[in-house]
Amino acid sequence: MGLDIRQSIRRSTSEGPRAAGENDGLTSGRKLRFALFALIMFVAVPIVFGRSPYFITVLTNAAILSFISLGVWVTFSIGRMNLAQGAFAMVGGYASAILATRYGLPFWFCLPVSGLVSAALGAIVGWPVLRLKGVYFAMTTLSLTEAIRLLALNGGEVTNGATGIVNIPRPGPIGIFGLTIVPGFDGANPLPFYLLACALLVCGLAGVWRLSTSRIGWVFRSLRQNEDLATSIGINVAKYRVMAFAVCCFMGGIGGAFFAAFHQNIFPATYTIADSVNFMLYCFLGGLSYLFGPVVGAFLLVISFELLHAVQDYQALIFGILMIVCMLWLPNGILSLGSSHDGIRKDRRS
Repeated sequence: MGLDIRQSIRRSTSEGPRAAGENDGLTSGRKLRFALFALIMFVAVPIVFGRSPYFITVLTNAAILSFISLGVWVTFSIGRMNLAQGAFAMVGGYASAILATRYGLPFWFCLPVSGLVSAALGAIVGWPVLRLKGVYFAMTTLSLTEAIRLLALNGGEVTNGATGIVNIPRPGPIGIFGLTIVPGFDGANPLPFYLLACALLVCGLAGVWRLSTSRIGWVFRSLRQNEDLATSIGINVAKYRVMAFAVCCFMGGIGGAFFAAFHQNIFPATYTIADSVNFMLYCFLGGLSYLFGPVVGAFLLVISFELLHAVQDYQALIFGILMIVCMLWLPNGILSLGSSHDGIRKDRRS
């Protein structure tokens, strides 16, 4: 049995994209579903809800929360339960806010830089922390979220303490040779922010899918299955663990920078331990085995949370009951319903 596992990991790491394509390739059905999802997000939603700023704002929040949660999904692929995504979203938000308000740099420059700052910090912190496993790693990352919040609270003139950073400039226009490609964002209309959120989500899905089906993705899964065995066949376990964590932190930083510009402010209380837990719950609810799991979980929970505003006194109670019911009857996530139906059909045919 050990020899079979060893050969499987060695084959997955050596064959790389070809092996990934045979098992996890983007089939015509998956391409159609992905295209349909993009069509709904970019065309159908603006047509139906374009004149309702409230619904557009809710869907914008859901799209960016999905994007941030995709990073948590990447760390799950190496067998780590990450509860520090809120911390790196805060780092990205503050990095973007400081660059924009104090140095006058445009949003389109601050956005990728904030992701790189979060990724660099994640790599530095992750190198020693990722040696921990299970509940020890989860508790350490949970503490990291609170540590970053306290650092922002006591950051003095750098973070402005409890008053935070306000009046963050909105994204300006993008032009080439005098031709405006992307107009400046109007504060009264949330639709441009929604389209940007959708673009980030679609790019995030495509990037994470490509990562998960590449040689690196196969290595990530081998780490989740057996790190000792992966080490025995020559895989640099520490390097790939840090790589996965850095990708996760990069996506968190990008999401934090987006929210900072969207709300035009950021405070130490903007991201708390509860937010980091929610990023993980989105993955669990949608399904850890599915790339679209974080997207389904985030949209479902965000929209459900808004619908429960009508019963504010019992909102938390109803929300908690719904979560418990889903975890008990759908332990593999909402998307496992489709897989179970496919399995039933196959059994009947056989």
